[in-house]
Amino acid sequence: MSWKFTRRVTATALAGALAVVSTLLAPAHAETRHGPRAPQPPRLPRDFRGTGKWIVRDLGVTVPFTWEGRDGDSQMVAGGPQYPIWWTNLIYHGKLYTLTYKWPGLTEHPCSVIPGFDLNQLNQALSGSRFVGREILQGSPNRYVDHWRVGVVVPKLPPGNFLRLPLALGDIYVDQNDRSTFWQVLQFGVQNLYDPELDEWAVMRTFEHKPGRVTLPSRCPA
Repeated sequence: MSWKFTRRVTATALAGALAVVSTLLAPAHAETRHGPRAPQPPRLPRDFRGTGKWIVRDLGVTVPFTWEGRDGDSQMVAGGPQYPIWWTNLIYHGKLYTLTYKWPGLTEHPCSVIPGFDLNQLNQALSGSRFVGREILQGSPNRYVDHWRVGVVVPKLPPGNFLRLPLALGDIYVDQNDRSTFWQVLQFGVQNLYDPELDEWAVMRTFEHKPGRVTLPSRCPA
């Protein structure tokens, strides 16, 4: 799969960590309101809209973040013209688009396009996620979540003493009662090349199962 969807992605999931930085968020405790069960992996819905914040800890940057989907297309937007970072990712009509308007030290701003990528492919990738456990993301309110990890490791080799590179990893936290409600994503790897520490967070404040808005930027070729 292409991990630019987590560019900096859920299929559009999106996108994960080798370590959790406890100072980013309130601690998550491995507790649950439910008894033992075998949860299903995350699945991004066709229609949704959510708001939250995007955190780049090593840059000391936290900006507004929106994530919306409509009819299977989806779009992430972090920051804006008045913030130190501003970028958008889209799955749009079977293509994956990434456009970074602003980022510290960045002088080129092309819109990259990867054809042949859609919601079905994203959810297929998410179906291979590994279940980490049930947790509580402490906040207002607390979020009872299932924690999943999805990633790409190269090269593909059998178990044993081999050199392996974690190309892209994502930790995904979905609601325990609805695997299509995403509350938090931590992504780590080459999809975050602009960030010195290669890791960035999405933390959702709201996530509704209603059609959102998805708009292809004018500088991206249709």
